[in-house]
Amino acid sequence: MTDSDLEDFLILRALDDPITESELEAAGEQSGETLEELRDEGVGIRWVDSEVLTNGDGKITGTFCHYRAEDTDAVREHAERAGLPATRIDRRGEPLEGE
Repeated sequence: MTDSDLEDFLILRALDDPITESELEAAGEQSGETLEELRDEGVGIRWVDSEVLTNGDGKITGTFCHYRAEDTDAVREHAERAGLPATRIDRRGEPLEGE
């Protein structure tokens, strides 16, 4: 499956309890390993980037992740296998221009 066959998805990963930077790094490593496993199985999925969400104390409360994937099932399967929340999964619309 080529990259042009993939669609853009945005995933909100809201956390019930804030996590530390080291916990976020560990989650990122697990995510990367799971992405490799899925691709080895022929699933079309690729991580593009993530924005980290923090509260007023600077603690990590979640992420907004941009993935390219063949469908929402691939995104859900990745989240389940990696032990990550997928609070909301939406197709990415056209980005707005900033200042």
